[in-house]
Amino acid sequence: MRRTTLVTAVAAGMAGALVLTACGGGNSGGGGADSGEVVFWDTSGANESPVFTTIAAECGTKGGYTVTTETVAFDQGLNNYKTAAQGGRGPDVFRAEVAWVAQLAKNGLIADLTGTALAQDTDDFLQTPLGSTRYEGKTYGVPQVTDSLALFYNEKLLAEAGVEPPRTWDELKAASAKLGGAKSFFLNNDAYYALPFLYGAGGDLVDADAKKIVVNSRENVEALETAKGLLDAGAASTAQDPTNSYSNMQAAFSGGEVAMVVNGPWAVADYLKGAAFGDAANLGIAPVPGDTAGGGSAPVGGHDYVIRQGTKARDSSTKFVECMSSTENQVRIAKELGLLPTRRSAYENAEVKAQPVVAAFEPIVTDAHPRAWIPEGNQLFDPLKIAYADVLSGAKDAETALDGVAKAYKDQVVPDYATS
Repeated sequence: MRRTTLVTAVAAGMAGALVLTACGGGNSGGGGADSGEVVFWDTSGANESPVFTTIAAECGTKGGYTVTTETVAFDQGLNNYKTAAQGGRGPDVFRAEVAWVAQLAKNGLIADLTGTALAQDTDDFLQTPLGSTRYEGKTYGVPQVTDSLALFYNEKLLAEAGVEPPRTWDELKAASAKLGGAKSFFLNNDAYYALPFLYGAGGDLVDADAKKIVVNSRENVEALETAKGLLDAGAASTAQDPTNSYSNMQAAFSGGEVAMVVNGPWAVADYLKGAAFGDAANLGIAPVPGDTAGGGSAPVGGHDYVIRQGTKARDSSTKFVECMSSTENQVRIAKELGLLPTRRSAYENAEVKAQPVVAAFEPIVTDAHPRAWIPEGNQLFDPLKIAYADVLSGAKDAETALDGVAKAYKDQVVPDYATS
């Protein structure tokens, strides 16, 4: 994921205008000759979009087709795409969050790529992100980048306190006494950032194979109690308002006000602009803590390229996705942006190996916890977000809050799933 409920700062005010521009274009319908004109909706952040735009234009030049890249705010991307595609309009290629693919495939809004070159010779892709491109045995996308969550820490602050990066939440709690108590760790009040606690305790949201709701398991109850326990012990701080939690976390860590946070590789560019990390070597990265000394387990995230069903640029779009997802361009993206490739061959490149963020995250994404690649996957987060906020604020105990999530899943999200 990249972060299911995270709002990226990508010209949010322009999103509506972008939709109108794309919907007014000439790429509606399907069949007939290839138009040779690819409209690409890029949902990446402001630090990333210029690089993707440049590579996209180069792909078009090399491939003999034109590419128009439109930047769409991540938090508005899914709804804008669905609205446009349902009317037979919108982009030819869309950068979709991994949790969106199954939903778009079920709704017939993206093309089945099973019989195309894009679904052939996929052994070079990492298996977990590749799984996000498949629905009911068919292929609907190509992995662009993968990601996960890690523990970011201020090397100087930990060194001055004589503290090693914690491997467990208990170690983090113990270290807080040397790191300024609540200033040791900022706990982001958002559902995606609750997953390391759940996964690290052996829990999950649903068991898709068994069609069972497991979000209110004993493991998950204890996991959220662990998160709340950090606050109660004065070992962490948070923003009780989830809307501002992420921005508050970023500001506090970038400014050196807190020693540790949990975040993904997309945050590095912003951190390096902060006062605490003028020296990039001060930014440390380690696996998220867990319940045992073996460390925790973080969710797999990332994005896939998908092609709109009904595009008039089917051949050109296929060539475009082949180019954008090539080893060469994945290497370039890793080198320039520190984002994580989805191809094994890209990790073998010497310059990629030398990229510190990629090197730090490679073992983390290798062990990342796969999510349920179901059409309802993106809808699992809103009820969890509310419950997590209630637990952290003390409004509800973990068991009551997660029982409410299980009920919401059964009533609104996966009514055909059994409950625990």
